[in-house]
Amino acid sequence: MKKRVISLLLVGAIALISGCNKQEQTTTAQTPVTLNEVAHSIFYAPQYVAIENGYFAEEGIDLTLVTGFGADKVATALVSGEADIGFMGSESSIYIYNQNPEDYIVNFAQLTQRAGNFLVAREPMENFSWEDIKGTSVLGGRKGGMPQMVFEFILKKNNIDPAADLSIDQSIDFGSTAAAFTGNDADFTIEFEPSATALEDEGAGYVVASLGEASGYVPYTAYSVKQSYLSEHPETLQAFTNALQKGMDYVQSHTPEEIAKVIQPQFEETDLETITKIVTRYYEQDTWKDNLIFEKESFDLLQNILQEAGELPSWTPYEDLVNTDFATKAAK
Repeated sequence: MKKRVISLLLVGAIALISGCNKQEQTTTAQTPVTLNEVAHSIFYAPQYVAIENGYFAEEGIDLTLVTGFGADKVATALVSGEADIGFMGSESSIYIYNQNPEDYIVNFAQLTQRAGNFLVAREPMENFSWEDIKGTSVLGGRKGGMPQMVFEFILKKNNIDPAADLSIDQSIDFGSTAAAFTGNDADFTIEFEPSATALEDEGAGYVVASLGEASGYVPYTAYSVKQSYLSEHPETLQAFTNALQKGMDYVQSHTPEEIAKVIQPQFEETDLETITKIVTRYYEQDTWKDNLIFEKESFDLLQNILQEAGELPSWTPYEDLVNTDFATKAAK
């Protein structure tokens, strides 16, 4: 009888342990999410803080990060289903919407509020003025992309005609302009980090202006998903946004030196001193918001920039292409 009681107790204990293990496995299960980013740049520091500090894992997200090298490529990956979430200039969502697809792209979180690229000159120009760019040649960005449109927006603000007052080469692929600049005779190039600083370190170029400071607050990059993904995976998107907000909070409450140390594993080819220099450059120009909410005013400014560049097919309703539910909840 004693043996039977002991056996039953053992069975019960094993079942209890097994049940606890299953419950633990359930609560710690990670949801796979593929994120396709437009570029791998220190410009997106809050995202890398969220990765390196384990915020995505804390929120139950098993994140796979892919670099698309261009908003057009990110949009293609998103529409095809190759990526779950896209991170790019939200102009792509407007282009896709106006093509009347059945499952268009919706923006749900805005990361940066200034342009992240810089004007790099062939020679040092301590007292650079935008007037100095007249009559020169510049390696620009892809037609219809945010880097190029913001550049043109700045030129027009300074009464410079992008078509008549200078020559802009838009034939070079995104991410290849820095290498091209060292081998041709262009006077300027438009570069993201770390390429801008790399050109300086090589003595091949000199940062003379920040497009982020010159253009003012612009909704430069945002996270987006197809409508179908948004409706089918709201819990995943909330968890993803929560993790990003933690990254934003960290950046707002820590020094450039501390931020640089956290994100260094994402940029192993760049030394810590250089990363710190770049983070400081972005930090001081107020690149990152303190929340992820994509405001209507920002979206309207984006459409104005597209309209001035001749790239806006038609005015697009903010309510159709922006969802602030996830960012609002994450900010609380």
